[in-house]
Amino acid sequence: MATQTETLQVTGIRCERCVARLATALTGHAGLEAANANLMGQVTLSWDDEQTSREDLLAALGKAGFRESAAAAAR
Repeated sequence: MATQTETLQVTGIRCERCVARLATALTGHAGLEAANANLMGQVTLSWDDEQTSREDLLAALGKAGFRESAAAAAR
């Protein structure tokens, strides 16, 4: 098992309800070990890369209306 951890800048987080919606979107995602979000749009994810991928997690966030910030994605 290789755990990956990354902090992303995400658009669409404006309030506590948004953070709760993000948590709901990730709940039960296989391989996700931890997720933490703040009102500044920073989301820290830790996952087992044998069970899921960064792209799968971003897709789950995208379905809930959250997108990785273009500036962060360009890095």
